[in-house]
Amino acid sequence: MRMIAKLKPTHSVTAAPSSLWKLSSSFLLASAIAFTSQGWAEEAPKPATDATKAANDALLKELPFNDKTSFELAHKGFIAPLPSEPIKGTSGNMIWDPSKYGFIKEGQAAPATTNPSLWRQSQLINISGLFEVTDGIYQVRNYDLSNMTIVEGKEGITIFDPLISAETAKAALDLYFKHRPKKPVIAVIYTHSHIDHYGGVRGVIDEKDVKAGKVKIYAPKGFLEHAVAENVMAGTAMSRRASYMYGNLLPPNETGQLGAGLGTTTSAGTVTLIPPTDIIEKTGEKRTIDGLTYEFLYAPGSEAPAEMLYYIHEKKALNTAEDSTHTLHNTYSLRGAKIREPLPWSKYLNEALKMWGNDVQVMYAMHHWPIWGNKEVKEQLSSQRDMYRYINDETLRLANKGYTMTEIAEQVKLPKSIANRFSNRGYYGSLNHNVKATYVLYLGWFIGNPATLWELPPEEQAKRYVDMMGGADAVLKKAKEYFDKGDYRWVAEVVNKVVFADPSNQAAKNMQADALEQLGYQAESGPWRNFYLTGAKELREGVKQLPTPDTASPDTVRAMDLDLFFDYLAMRLKGPEVEDKHITLNFDFTDLKQQYAVEMVNGVLNHTEGMQANDADAKVTLTRDTLNKLMLKETTLKDAVASGAVKVDGAEAKLEELMSYMDNFEFWFPIVTP
Repeated sequence: MRMIAKLKPTHSVTAAPSSLWKLSSSFLLASAIAFTSQGWAEEAPKPATDATKAANDALLKELPFNDKTSFELAHKGFIAPLPSEPIKGTSGNMIWDPSKYGFIKEGQAAPATTNPSLWRQSQLINISGLFEVTDGIYQVRNYDLSNMTIVEGKEGITIFDPLISAETAKAALDLYFKHRPKKPVIAVIYTHSHIDHYGGVRGVIDEKDVKAGKVKIYAPKGFLEHAVAENVMAGTAMSRRASYMYGNLLPPNETGQLGAGLGTTTSAGTVTLIPPTDIIEKTGEKRTIDGLTYEFLYAPGSEAPAEMLYYIHEKKALNTAEDSTHTLHNTYSLRGAKIREPLPWSKYLNEALKMWGNDVQVMYAMHHWPIWGNKEVKEQLSSQRDMYRYINDETLRLANKGYTMTEIAEQVKLPKSIANRFSNRGYYGSLNHNVKATYVLYLGWFIGNPATLWELPPEEQAKRYVDMMGGADAVLKKAKEYFDKGDYRWVAEVVNKVVFADPSNQAAKNMQADALEQLGYQAESGPWRNFYLTGAKELREGVKQLPTPDTASPDTVRAMDLDLFFDYLAMRLKGPEVEDKHITLNFDFTDLKQQYAVEMVNGVLNHTEGMQANDADAKVTLTRDTLNKLMLKETTLKDAVASGAVKVDGAEAKLEELMSYMDNFEFWFPIVTP
């Protein structure tokens, strides 16, 4: 069992309380953790070694860095810069600081501690402000991880993907209104179910207008289910890992965080959600929105479980959501997520070419900058179509020849015609981990070798390795020789055995940190750099329990369906403690006219909709609104029972007993140590 470092927190960390009714505060923002204070490294980072400098210099010779086309495109249509003032919350907390990445200067050579390709991408992402895409289409870039797009129609404007936070979305809309006519918002479109594409919606519209029919919200089929559910069941683990992936524990500088490759970083404001009013269910559906003709391509299971591309016929403008951007995307997110399928992804891009390839004149996405010209758009789409197809097919070809996951990931290289395009570089995803994900997608984690079928857990494995290698001192002495040769991958791997065998060995942790740091300096992927450098930081300093935001958004709690709610409770049940206990409860949600029988038996919590058990220990009667208040800590169960909002017929003690078996989750669990 992994032990949590016993460090005194600077602020209490919000974890799931023992109550049946309260949700973990960390589950909503797994892809976008941001902290209210930062614990910068006390020990100064090390400089780049000669081996790292040589590795980065080699890439300068491999890729066409003299091609400045992307910079021309990123500047095209510029109208106004972002305001220089940071966006802060009501308590003075920092939500977004436009100057945070001011050290990344356009035209400046990459520092020795940065991969030059990632540095170039970071320079491009930092080209910020309000831009005109084409007549009547505008984007605000770098006011959050994603772009916010505004389309002018006959009577008003339609807003696409209103960022992560209500505060940044409002600021983006305010910037637009400073330079364009102030018209009402007629519609909002969510292209897909990730939080950076809907979380700021209340910053641009009022739900009263949605309910009154003044504003429509369009989304792909399955949007609400996946937007709410994706981060619930494994929310704490995903959130903790996201703190590595987005580099939120790192200072933004030349030896720290450069951004995420997809955007700079994530905002730290108020996450909101208003459910869609209109659902796009299939490819080819058309809608007339504010006088413009939209045609949709339904693309589930590509970059998101629920995603869609769309084309505005009058503008000859294609929005590819996140299925084609200026990076090789993740088919597996390092924060943890269900694996995405590269083959359908490739086919969706091919379908876009088929549907609109002869007509399109501009392509823009919800990250990065647009592409203009029919020829150029088709080249981008076809190149990325072939990239995802190649990852799928080549992984399977080598798997069918008997190669294993890691062997395949080391062998697969994209064709030069694909790899030499900067838009296909692994700034956010990486070829290596996408290939591994594709292997797991088809064949699972087991590589077929029975020696790997029942391996020892990491700590026990590490102790035996270190013992067989002659002890910690011998391993570290030999590892230093490999470090001096620049073999940082091996040093990180082998010294990790010493760390897991004896986590008190600071010399081992320091050596592993040094190796991870150099790997971070060499990494072309923003998330890889952030993982390496954050791991180095925590090896040197330990896990610091910093303040975390309370991200249990009321909108998301209200959007959870009851089936997901009971699934979440079942996941939190301490199974081993209750394997010989039996509790049966009936729930009646009077306003929804929904009933559930809930049975704790054999260490699990089952629920069945539309049933009431005859032998239930108690019946719990309440409304969904009361459940929401309990989940959001606006009332307690005791007070709800006393007020009559919750009625318990039968053994109330059984409900209390069930509540006592719910587990809590500590956010700051260790990652690079046992």
